Formats: sequence, structure tokens, C-alpha cells
Amino acid sequence: MKLLTHNLLSSHVRGVGPPGFPLRIEATEIRMSSVDFNPGFMTRMIPKMEWTALVETAESLPWQLVDGYEKDEERLRKVQDVLLEVEVVERTLQCPESGLLFPISRGIPNMLLSDEGATS
Repeated sequence: MKLLTHNLLSSHVRGVGPPGFPLRIEATEIRMSSVDFNPGFMTRMIPKMEWTALVETAESLPWQLVDGYEKDEERLRKVQDVLLEVEVVERTLQCPESGLLFPISRGIPNMLLSDEGATS
């Protein structure tokens, strides 16, 4: 699960008020992969991101996020590194309101509220 995906996910547990966001990541395996730099994509995506949640998530993982991005290729590259090159492969996402855990397996978060999905 890329951090771009994480920034768009929220918990939809019944009876839990909004936002159910951001989900807390507990990772046992993180993989880094190289992605070609795309400044146009990054410039369009950054305003759509929940920046505070991204910064909190990035700080909980083993790198440092640089704040700011306006037309600064070096900063855009660093944000792209966080959003697209870091992948949480195994462990869980936790709803901040309900405490439910959603498994991440082979990089895919299971957000289903069933016996095979969320657990407490």
C-alpha cells in the first residue's frame, strides 16, 4: 500500500463518527521502489492530500518529509518519494476512533468489515 493510497483511506465503521482518518499504520515490512519523477502529477496531487495526516504518517516511518513544494523540483521529488516509492507491505491499519485493525497483506489493505477483515 503506497502512502498516496493511505492518505485517501478512512474507516467506515458503523457508529463511529467521521472522520475515521487518518488510519494508523503499524508496519512489519516496508518496501522502497523507484518511480520516474512526474512533476505535473505531483503538482496536481499535493493540493488534494491531507497534508497533516501525510506528515504524521511519514514521521512514524523511517524517513523525514520536507514541508513545502512550490515549484521546487527537489521538494517535489521528496514528496513523490513518500507518496509513491514507499510501500507498506505487511501489518495493519488502525481506525483512530474504534480501534479496529484492518490487515495489510502483500501491500493490499483489507478494509472489509467482516470476519476476514477488521478485527479488534
